[in-house]
Amino acid sequence: MTRPPSAAQRRVIDAADPVTGRLRGTEAQLTALVRRGLAFRHPRPPHDHFLTPEGHRVRQGITQAPPPAGETPAATGVFAARTGGEADPPRPGPARRREVHSAWQGLLELRRMTNPDGAVDRPCRWERTHLVQAAALALEAAGHRPAGPDDGGYRVRETPQPEAVAVHEPDGGALRACAATLEGAGWQVSEHREPRTGTRYLLASPRRT
Repeated sequence: MTRPPSAAQRRVIDAADPVTGRLRGTEAQLTALVRRGLAFRHPRPPHDHFLTPEGHRVRQGITQAPPPAGETPAATGVFAARTGGEADPPRPGPARRREVHSAWQGLLELRRMTNPDGAVDRPCRWERTHLVQAAALALEAAGHRPAGPDDGGYRVRETPQPEAVAVHEPDGGALRACAATLEGAGWQVSEHREPRTGTRYLLASPRRT
């Protein structure tokens, strides 16, 4: 498991602007957050630092009220969307839904801050460098069921093609629903068949315009 942020890093995250996620801290603190995937450096001057979707999720976990008994606190590590088929998936429930919702809202804010025209209806640079996580977050945030270790549900996987992920879902109706969700989230989606088995799957790429 990824170790949680240090106390100093938590203070920087907790003090981030609640709307934009803009961060203030020493260069060393900000660089450490970038290295851990909790922040990014804006490509345009003045090159401020902002929380990534994972950073927004951790911030919410730090600032919200303690979770009910039996639930795992949200700030135990860096957020990872369900890609499907994990051997040890996170426990479903209200805490997980809060984490996913916070990460999705953080991703929309990241789009607004980093897309040149401020558009939130198409993927941003972070998503293009984290294809599997970005597609999986869109699916999980929309309520699709990720696959368990041995059961049905969606599975998002890397492909040899540049800027493309494969989405597998044994149920045809659920597969089409996944396609609709990704298209609504700004992805270009096409349906294909495995040459040997004939099984249908999706190829999804972040839309540029």
